[in-house]
Amino acid sequence: MIRRLAALLVAALFLGLAGTGPAQAAGYRYWSFWDRDGDRWVYATEGPSTARPADGAVQGFRFAVSEDSRDASRPRGAATFEAICARTPARDGMKRVALVVDFGTPADAPSGETPPPARTACARVRQDATTAEALASTAKPLRYDPNALLCAISGYPESGCGDQVTTSDKGNASTEPSASSASSADENSGPSVGVYAGGALVAALAAAAVWQARRRRNV
Repeated sequence: MIRRLAALLVAALFLGLAGTGPAQAAGYRYWSFWDRDGDRWVYATEGPSTARPADGAVQGFRFAVSEDSRDASRPRGAATFEAICARTPARDGMKRVALVVDFGTPADAPSGETPPPARTACARVRQDATTAEALASTAKPLRYDPNALLCAISGYPESGCGDQVTTSDKGNASTEPSASSASSADENSGPSVGVYAGGALVAALAAAAVWQARRRRNV
């Protein structure tokens, strides 16, 4: 009987602590970089600071929360070179690169920020220019981190760069707690309801074990 009660104590303690683990990561909030291949977007194999697109290329950027390149959100909207660069004539010694910049959805925006509407641009740059240079000619200001990671296009977002986002943050579109969420976090920083319930059950079972042991000694 005592062994059975001990097993129940362990089980109750496990259940009580099961809900106290850290929030799981949902991914990172960042600008992803894409190449247009026919009628589909393909995740770029190198960064915009080293990529050197050919004349007539179509490239895209999308701001979103993603775990990795396999689930990254693609740029939305029309993306043909003819449509984007129709009003930008060719010029000797220069190349034209069609760019699609998708600032994402409010759900993926940092706290307090609203994504601008998606835009397209035709960059006419020198033949050896990189994608970063083409982007800079049409979507300033750009912001990079010390490791040359693209953090902002046209000033969006205003802060942050590749921030990790938790599961709860993703639904609220924020990695930084607001005043109300901070208060809620303080209230929830203690033991969960599961811990209290588990503790009560552990105490009850422990009392039962003590009573059973005394009963056997008095028999």
